[in-house]
Amino acid sequence: MTMWVFGYGSLLWNPGFEVAEQAVATLHGWHRSFCMSSIHHRGTEAHPGLVLALDAAAQGQCHGLALRVAPGTEEAALKELRARELVSSAYLEKTLPVALADGRDVTAVTYVIDRDHVQYVNLSLEEQAQVIATAVGGRGPNTDYLHNTARHLAELGIQDAELDWLSQRVEKLSA
Repeated sequence: MTMWVFGYGSLLWNPGFEVAEQAVATLHGWHRSFCMSSIHHRGTEAHPGLVLALDAAAQGQCHGLALRVAPGTEEAALKELRARELVSSAYLEKTLPVALADGRDVTAVTYVIDRDHVQYVNLSLEEQAQVIATAVGGRGPNTDYLHNTARHLAELGIQDAELDWLSQRVEKLSA
């Protein structure tokens, strides 16, 4: 069985599994947002950082990458994804329809925020920038996560005005 994963944050530049194919894709009904407090990967319990999550938005859409898992490695990929993405149960694992840029429609394993989880936050862009500029976690500085994601989206030709603004604002705050 073919397995696809939808990447919209660190999965763009660090999938952690063998990718057989990738395609720019759109997920409808969701919005990419720094709405998850990170106490493991990009922050600590004492000084939480922020990571991207998909937040439900009726008219929203998120452009990212559909990553087809290499055949025969699906079980290992899912195990790795769950260990990484479900570390604190703030993400919910869903299988959602995504539209590939080449016209194909596939279903993809997708990690979305649980709005009822304690790590769900709703901060202004300025508040997000203030957090991201100083937080550091087990996988490194929160700034690296932001800048890597913004750079990879730009390389893919994907526009994200909020991430572009945040990247520029965090640069100024970190200078």
